[in-house]
Amino acid sequence: MNKDTRLSDVLHVLLHMGQVDKPLTSAALAKSMGTNPAVFRRTMAGLREAGHVKSGKGHGGGWQLARPLHQITLLAVYEALGRPTLFAIGNRSEHPDCKVQERVNAALSDTMEQAESLFLAQFAEVTLDQLMPERSPQ
Repeated sequence: MNKDTRLSDVLHVLLHMGQVDKPLTSAALAKSMGTNPAVFRRTMAGLREAGHVKSGKGHGGGWQLARPLHQITLLAVYEALGRPTLFAIGNRSEHPDCKVQERVNAALSDTMEQAESLFLAQFAEVTLDQLMPERSPQ
């Protein structure tokens, strides 16, 4: 099964953006994500719409943070990406004719909902500045 790495990729890019005070091109940021500029721009569209980043066209244009890292939570980034699926576990059949499968579905659904709630609550507590590595003394 393929992993959805968008959240990890975007967090990586946002932290690098937080280290500079100038716009960075789609090409440069796409390279750090291991993708191409068109995919990068599509991936970042939700973050721009949510007001976390801004972009400019033309000479001197590029991508920048629209707010400081301490004002952006993991939850905000996750939501701006369209809330990618957290877990790969699913029900065998959403509308089973079997009473056993109904019970299995209920147990899985309840547990997954609780796990997702905990996951999202933790995401709401972490701001991106907390992910920034410590600078070593020079």
